[in-house]
Amino acid sequence: MMDPEYDPNAENPYECFMCGTAIEARNNPDSCPNCGGEMRNRLIPVE
Repeated sequence: MMDPEYDPNAENPYECFMCGTAIEARNNPDSCPNCGGEMRNRLIPVE
């Protein structure tokens, strides 16, 4: 299994843990723009 290429300038998909809002951003957003909940990078698996 190969790791995907890392591009620091690429936008990544982020999703809110509380309301499920999905956005694309270059940097990890501090909080959800809709509800203020915690955002996670969807490319990183949740354990």
